[in-house]
Amino acid sequence: MDKLKMHSLDGVERNIELIGKLFPNAITEVKRDGKVEHAIDFDVLRQELSDSIVEGREERYQFTWPDKKKAMLAANAPITATLRPVAADSVGKDGTPGGFDSENLYIEGDNLEVLKLLQETYLGKVKMIYIDPPYNTGNDFVYEDDFAQSAAEYMDNSGQYDEEGNRLVTNTESNGRFHTDWLNMIYPRLKIAKDLLTDDGVIFISIDDKEQENLRKVCDEIFGMQNFVAQLVWERAYAPKNDAKFISNSHDYVLMFAKNINNFVIGRLPRTEEANARYQNPDNDPRGVWKPSDMSVKTYNEACDYPITAPSGRVIEPPAGRCWSLSQNAFLERLQDNRIYFGTDGNSVPCIKRFLTELKFDGMAPTSIMFYKDVGHSQEGAKEVTAIMDAGVFDGPKPVRLLLRLLTLANLADDSIVLDFFSGSATTAHALMQFNTEKGKHCKFVLAQVPENTDEKGTAYKAGYKNICEIGKERIRRAGRKIKEDAGLTAPADLDIGFRCLRLDESNMKPVYYTPDEVGQQDLFSLVDNVKEERTPEDLLFQVMLDLGVLLSSSIGVKEIAGKKVFNVAGGFLLACFDHDVTEETVKAIAQMKPYYAVFRDSSMANDSVATNFEQVFETYSPDTVRKVL
Repeated sequence: MDKLKMHSLDGVERNIELIGKLFPNAITEVKRDGKVEHAIDFDVLRQELSDSIVEGREERYQFTWPDKKKAMLAANAPITATLRPVAADSVGKDGTPGGFDSENLYIEGDNLEVLKLLQETYLGKVKMIYIDPPYNTGNDFVYEDDFAQSAAEYMDNSGQYDEEGNRLVTNTESNGRFHTDWLNMIYPRLKIAKDLLTDDGVIFISIDDKEQENLRKVCDEIFGMQNFVAQLVWERAYAPKNDAKFISNSHDYVLMFAKNINNFVIGRLPRTEEANARYQNPDNDPRGVWKPSDMSVKTYNEACDYPITAPSGRVIEPPAGRCWSLSQNAFLERLQDNRIYFGTDGNSVPCIKRFLTELKFDGMAPTSIMFYKDVGHSQEGAKEVTAIMDAGVFDGPKPVRLLLRLLTLANLADDSIVLDFFSGSATTAHALMQFNTEKGKHCKFVLAQVPENTDEKGTAYKAGYKNICEIGKERIRRAGRKIKEDAGLTAPADLDIGFRCLRLDESNMKPVYYTPDEVGQQDLFSLVDNVKEERTPEDLLFQVMLDLGVLLSSSIGVKEIAGKKVFNVAGGFLLACFDHDVTEETVKAIAQMKPYYAVFRDSSMANDSVATNFEQVFETYSPDTVRKVL
């Protein structure tokens, strides 16, 4: 049996592997701490790229800031953290408190670490990402990632955490690192997030004037400037502030990048009555309503410069400095097919008839400006939270209508995954549940939020919400119930209004699991079991699912076999038993179910005989099963 690694992806190791595929001669070996590891021979790689490398002080186009290289390293460094299920805070698909069958996820914890844990399991599986990160106003919090520390020190560093264990600082200009702190916070998170997107996926990022320029440059670098779709302007205010010193700022931005612009197809907006009213049928054409289109163009083409005789007998030349958009033969073909119109009197300048039924695309092309009358404004977002939570417990929430617009533009499939790792008051979850109800889809959300404390003097704290996660979870509960009630009989029978709550924590495994060579003989007796005492089988299951790349939303069944608890994940794809004293009867029953993966604790076998026969049992009943231990 192979041993599970039980830590997140090592980005450096992955990059070395990718470079090795392109330049195998650039891979070498080095010895670190007595171990032989693969590494890059930069002299060889430099030779392979000799026509492209820029070195030394040679001028080049670049965007940089203090600690940028460390921010890049932060995205690649592996961690040994895990996600632990919190069934008590979860909600079932049908809204049952404590239910754990929902395919939606709500994850509490630092989003950089959460993203690292998700990067293998959700690699290339997320259709849409929306985030509303701190705007860097000087009063909001940013995550202060300590780049100078090892992974273990990083987890244990109490100096960077508040009293609840959150690594947060107020980012004021007076600290001398106003833009630097913000860029070092956003860069590694976006770098990991990119890999989670499907090849036709898209990311939306809300931002204001203070960091939109820097954010655009960061996204150009991470996603590629060729994958820029738009910088949408959201009209967030419906009235000017007359006390503004200079300009009353009425807008924010939503930056939009595709994972691969050649594969992304934007979702179009429903046609409006106003747009349809532009199409009429004055000549009772049996093909239906149409709209006139100018027949002249600026670009001169001699073949398109000819006189046209109207039905009235009037001879019409192209306008001065222009020519017709059609050649004479093309014009005559369309005239024969009744696609040219000269007005009700047959004497007007000719136009081409564009039929509504023959439009190239369904719906309407979205515009770069999102007006509040169409997508809501900031006060609408605040009123929505106040109405559903019975109090104004969150500052600056986005309106549900804005998220509904972005969900439409993302062109979601029936079962797409939507990720928001700055989830705040959980507007994204609220909007997606409403979207599923209206469109009859089964899209799933994955939300992540650091449990940032609420102000003890504020409304949220007085209402009983000690941190932002408590606000987000309760909003999803209430919004789900209301959406289902409002939809009534029209609600899809399988509408999922629940979520599985998971909480970031240190690994379930004792240090001996990762560094067995550092354990002295005198410590062996106390470390017979390499799992921490307070961890449950459910805790172990979710760390195994992360390690094996099994979606955290997968179905989970529990069955007792020969008195032992066996988890059945994703319809038999993974079978896991973490009990002690497992007998050959349990092993045989699991093997006969022919799972793709079978996982046990290293210390789970009842005796040496069971351990000895383990491999033979699987070779007999399910030789293709991948066997793992932790």
